[in-house]
Amino acid sequence: MTLSYDLYWSFRSPYSYLVTRRLVELERDYDVACNVRIVYPIAVRQPDFFTHSDPLWFSYLMRDIHRSAEYVGLPLRWPVPDPVEMDMATRTYPPEQPHIHRLTRLGQAATERGRGLCFIDKVSRVIWDGTVDNWHEGDHLKRAAERAGLDLAELDATVAAEPERLDAAIQASQDAQRVGGHYGVPLMVFKDEPFFGQDRFDQMKWRMHQKGLALR
Repeated sequence: MTLSYDLYWSFRSPYSYLVTRRLVELERDYDVACNVRIVYPIAVRQPDFFTHSDPLWFSYLMRDIHRSAEYVGLPLRWPVPDPVEMDMATRTYPPEQPHIHRLTRLGQAATERGRGLCFIDKVSRVIWDGTVDNWHEGDHLKRAAERAGLDLAELDATVAAEPERLDAAIQASQDAQRVGGHYGVPLMVFKDEPFFGQDRFDQMKWRMHQKGLALR
């Protein structure tokens, strides 16, 4: 019996990037299906979220993401440019964002074509692994989409024609995410049990084994 789980995932989350390779390998090796639910980053959903956070929150985050990347054997550098533009002096986010809406809608469109997990894997590597500057320019996203078996021009055409419909689907995922048990990403929900964070992957897999996880 194929097991399935919901994955709530954001293009601006380094931890989302760090868990994705393991989720791809899980689906490759085991009879399990990932239901990708693309959501906007917390900075877009709640623009004032970081305004009042303790400064230690950010300094710890920067230390932890590099340690976590080293631990799981993945390269990581904060993206150039950041998928979400931020005023570093005030730690606020302007409402006009040049990148994250396109990325998130592309992720939703890819998911609707049955290629969600592969798409976020290929694109997040381009954004986060540190090998590409200006990932939004040239053919970086085009080639990433091709590696996921998709046509970026066709996806962009859907984004241009149906932004409201895509955003409604994304909002439905954001609503379901809170029902699932957390507001952050990556959030994996298996049989109504939430597993928040890339460091909960092993616990989710352990629970899946208890529920009959089988090799392909």
